[in-house]
Amino acid sequence: MSTASQIALTRLAGLLADGTRAAFCLALLDGRAWTAGELARHAGVAPSTASEHLSRLVAGGVLAEEHQGRHRYVRLADPAVAQLIEDMATHDPPAAAPPATLRVAGSRRALAFARTCYDHLAGRLGVAITDALTGRGLLERETGFAFTEAGVAWLGDVLGGLPPVTGRRPLARPCLDWTERRPHLAGSARAALCRHALREGWVTRVGSGRALGVGPAGAEAFSRLLDLDVAALRPSPDGAA
Repeated sequence: MSTASQIALTRLAGLLADGTRAAFCLALLDGRAWTAGELARHAGVAPSTASEHLSRLVAGGVLAEEHQGRHRYVRLADPAVAQLIEDMATHDPPAAAPPATLRVAGSRRALAFARTCYDHLAGRLGVAITDALTGRGLLERETGFAFTEAGVAWLGDVLGGLPPVTGRRPLARPCLDWTERRPHLAGSARAALCRHALREGWVTRVGSGRALGVGPAGAEAFSRLLDLDVAALRPSPDGAA
């Protein structure tokens, strides 16, 4: 590793080692732009403290910002940064003790069932969709993730057209799911599917976090398109699979 790479890695590690800055980055994995005030309340810090931390993250290239009137919005800089944050979260060891409150337990169950991973679907639902695509011959996983010819046609039918593919972001790639410890589908195709699912009301955001809910319309759509039983994916109240 070159000296320049070592310096860059050290700087990045320093940015993400702080608990408040890490909390900001994890919150922004929902793919939306947040104001400094919203992130301050989320992390339980003063607005001035949040502003200082956000400035460091923006200067370090982790976050991008934009201003609308008096409001300052920030988001993760790009999908590559989101992938890095999600991968690092995967290495967080599971808690040794059960959650202290019913609220925390409920939040964890909601995240484990379905959530956004920056701009694509994750959790049990995300992994189940990936497995269903593979089982139906729409996704090939022997040498990475790639849509088959039938998969490309299926994707175009569902979305009404294929999402654009750029050199920096492939149509399909694996992303290790930090709760399931198995890969789910990421890439421009999964981002387009997530946007479509939100727009059609198949999934809805739960509160202001990353968790997603699936209503009757979503259950019907996932059953029709991929033969998925959404109800069977929901964690039980006692936390068992």
